[in-house]
Amino acid sequence: MSVDTYRSAPASLFNRLEPLLARVSKPVQYIGGEVNSQPKAFAETEVRWVLMYPDAYEVGQPNQGLAILYELLNERDWICAERSYTIWPDLAALMRAEGIPQFTLENHLPVAAFDVFGLSFSTELCYTNMLESLDLAGIPLHAADRGIDDPLVIAGGHAAFNPEPIAAFIDAAVLGDGEQAAVRVSELLRAWKAEGRPGGRDEILLRLARSGVAYVPSLYDVTYSPDGAIEAVRPTRPGVPERPAKHTLMELDEWPYPMQPIVPLAETVHERYSVEIFRGCTRGCRFCQAGMITRPVRERNIETVGRMVEAGLAATGLEEVGLLSLSSADHTEIGEITHQLADRYEADQVSLSLPSTRVDAFNIDLANELSRNGRRSGLTFAPEGGTERMRKVINKMVSEDDLINTVAAAFSQGWRQVKLYFMCGLPTETDEDVTAIADMAARVIETGRQAAGTRDIRCTISIGGFVPKPHTPFQWAAQADPDTIDRRLHALRDKIRADKRYGRAIGMRYHDGKPGMIEGLLSRGDRRVGDVIEAVWRDGGHFDGWSEHFSFERWVACAERALAPYGVDLAWYTIRERPHGEVLPWDHLDSGLDRDWLWQDYQDAVGGAEVEDCRWSGCYDCGVCPGMGTDIQIGPTGRSLLPLTVVQRTA
Repeated sequence: MSVDTYRSAPASLFNRLEPLLARVSKPVQYIGGEVNSQPKAFAETEVRWVLMYPDAYEVGQPNQGLAILYELLNERDWICAERSYTIWPDLAALMRAEGIPQFTLENHLPVAAFDVFGLSFSTELCYTNMLESLDLAGIPLHAADRGIDDPLVIAGGHAAFNPEPIAAFIDAAVLGDGEQAAVRVSELLRAWKAEGRPGGRDEILLRLARSGVAYVPSLYDVTYSPDGAIEAVRPTRPGVPERPAKHTLMELDEWPYPMQPIVPLAETVHERYSVEIFRGCTRGCRFCQAGMITRPVRERNIETVGRMVEAGLAATGLEEVGLLSLSSADHTEIGEITHQLADRYEADQVSLSLPSTRVDAFNIDLANELSRNGRRSGLTFAPEGGTERMRKVINKMVSEDDLINTVAAAFSQGWRQVKLYFMCGLPTETDEDVTAIADMAARVIETGRQAAGTRDIRCTISIGGFVPKPHTPFQWAAQADPDTIDRRLHALRDKIRADKRYGRAIGMRYHDGKPGMIEGLLSRGDRRVGDVIEAVWRDGGHFDGWSEHFSFERWVACAERALAPYGVDLAWYTIRERPHGEVLPWDHLDSGLDRDWLWQDYQDAVGGAEVEDCRWSGCYDCGVCPGMGTDIQIGPTGRSLLPLTVVQRTA
């Protein structure tokens, strides 16, 4: 095996870091050494990755996407992949004072010594964390200032479908599924280095772009109209694609990752072994970017799920298995999967969970399988809209009667609490649509008391502000301003408090409208918004996803200053309705979805027309399957979890 001759193995930073850990909160987050972590000899590999979810360890460590990439990259003996997370402010201040740069967890090596710095963004509010980590690593903030020895900064995750606000800071973005793309990036880097790094940094970026593996923003020129809107986005070099396309991984059974996920030493937001049972969603919820950009639906078969669960539990010792997808109960074999897994692990007291479940795909038989070991947590559903009219607008085809019938059955079988998720600020929404949530919650309580024969029934409603997202039918919609969001939520709160009969049994959790306004700026922004992100970071802003660190006032002030030279402002990016003909910042990036179909679905939404799920009905021409050369992959397969050995419990 040839080794990298361009980068010498850096020294570990741990001896310098260790004395600082006694002075910070949660020092265990920084020491590494977790079960299933894979430290490799830096000098014996040819391509080196740092994988980062740009948030604190407790949020980033359970991230499924990075867990998958970490395992499949490290399977190759010529690649090493190490992890890094955004350093909490207490330790970051000490590191700056001592001159210690951003480090990896496996070997505590400087991030700047690696070939690729890969960041996964599921939320745009992490953008300032990226700048904080780049600066702490000693990597130039702007891609244009980086040299041949600086890492390639590559963005992925759902937010990468509009990477324009961070275009100045990243070298490339990978759209869609990352498994094959990460391997291809590594192969291109390996070949370029073996050739002697010809053409320098410019050449490797050209290869990434021309191969179709990644979108390279620096190879595209953006022009603007006098009214501030984008005029055109064009490639500046021959061979660079006009519309870079997303990656779609077919045959998920051939990519059974992760099977040996890292077991954290510190407490994290999820303490479970997660298995993705299918990818994609065709329910057609108009607000849901994840459902739109991950099409088509691709299921793992029951045998693969069984093998992954067996390997994952053996490797981790965890006691909960999460069966993940955007709507897990929609798997065509979900009944067989839950029943047979419950049989297999009943004696081991392993619990099963479906973190994402639709009311109309849920039944009590399924619920009983999930709670067979005696752990019976609350049920969670997401009607999203408080009235039938709103649910038609967003294409969430769940009736209130469906919900009531489901919870009645659940309460009669021993459940005592249910959590309901809603959004506020949806297109065409009125005050009455929001306050109607209280009526639904009251009906749930009343139904539960009747079904269970007890008053000990709880319903918690959780409400978030709606943010229009790229590549969805609502990408043109005006966002509700924070004052409107707050006024409607306060009216709902007051209505619940005034309900003497049911109000005390209803819990309400909500976020004010201000963070959503900034998320809207970052979600639908263009390259000019990068000036705002940098200004906020330079003013001390990061960890904006944490309420104790988020400052709406800082964002507003920085946006006003940074955007003024361009003749646009915060309201222009957020509460403004876009016309059909306007060039959107992400129009040159191909998610597979036909733009005219998205527009028509938006018009259907305003008219209250619903669209069926194409898994069970005919194709309605969203564009993904013919445009991407893909197809829906669903069962049933008729397979089972064999060999199945049920362990009999002894008295």
